[in-house]
Amino acid sequence: MIIRKQLDYALARLFKGKAFIVFGPRQAGKTTFVEQLLEKVNKKTLYLNGDDADVRETMDKPNAAQLTQLLTGYEVLFIDEAQRINEVGLLIKIIVDRFKHIQVIATGSSAFELSGKINEPLTGRKYEMLLLPFSYVELLEHNGFLNEERALEQRLLYGSYPEIINDFPNAEEHLKLLADSYLYKDLFALEDVKKPALFEKIVKALALQVGSEVNFSELAKLVRADQKTVEKYIDLLEKTFVVFSLPAFSGNVRNEIKKGRKIYFYDTGIINAITRNFNTLANRNDVGILFENYMIAERLKYLHQNQKEAKSFFWRTTQQQEIDYIEQQENSLLAVEFKWNESKKTRIPLTFKHAYKDVEAYFISKSDRSAFLK
Repeated sequence: MIIRKQLDYALARLFKGKAFIVFGPRQAGKTTFVEQLLEKVNKKTLYLNGDDADVRETMDKPNAAQLTQLLTGYEVLFIDEAQRINEVGLLIKIIVDRFKHIQVIATGSSAFELSGKINEPLTGRKYEMLLLPFSYVELLEHNGFLNEERALEQRLLYGSYPEIINDFPNAEEHLKLLADSYLYKDLFALEDVKKPALFEKIVKALALQVGSEVNFSELAKLVRADQKTVEKYIDLLEKTFVVFSLPAFSGNVRNEIKKGRKIYFYDTGIINAITRNFNTLANRNDVGILFENYMIAERLKYLHQNQKEAKSFFWRTTQQQEIDYIEQQENSLLAVEFKWNESKKTRIPLTFKHAYKDVEAYFISKSDRSAFLK
């Protein structure tokens, strides 16, 4: 079993009088993570799954007497897919306040649903954690350095979702199911997504222009929809952890792009499943983009797993000078260019270097990615 990097973080926050909430995309291993956590804790646990209709009915507006009867004899309450339960925030608040010996652990694959239900009721009563598909470090520690180096093409083509890693012979089938159904399950259940076919067009359009600056007006014309609908659907994709965006970094340079945005996927396997392109890297012309997406997504996993507060950007000027990735931590600035082709010469634009003096600059290729991701 692959050990998740955030187990120690979670363990240190249990039985502190607060609920522990685990967010993340569907199929990222949240349930398995909590099971690993509970093995370490070794406490009597009541398990409830919000996807089950009878659980939703039972937990809909329960009173203190019902909760006392339900929780008697237990030390942990684990609510899986908690966003499916009405007023789950108030439910957890009651348990945290009145049943202080009970540790509540909840998972959710939909930040916009679960956050909306828990943020106000659980103010000051919760710890939160984002769990994404397996990270480079988790796979490195499980497989060893040499094996993980050899697996780079596999990671770029098929990604790092647990089901893919654990059943690689059926990776393509699993990915197509993920891309076509599981990842969007929460979205299609919402009234906000009234046009699933349009939604799928937007997702495919994003997959085909990874690494490029997204123009919402042009994207709306491409999928024949109004711009506000396109922006709303992309926002929902971010809140269900399918994609993430990098805003433009700007500060001292007059001709910097200030309002641009690039959109990447948390997992490169999902890109290939959406575009139905699992050709080997030798037979593709988008390897550099896949590698860039992979590296930025893995860097975000590193930041989350190590609880590092950082802001991530890209940088570009109107003269098309560009830097793939900018990271800002407190007073430090990191500028990174990702290069699949190690023989290709590259450098940080002089405009950027002159404007921002105290910058660490890196050129990351496939052979030296390890230091950047651990």
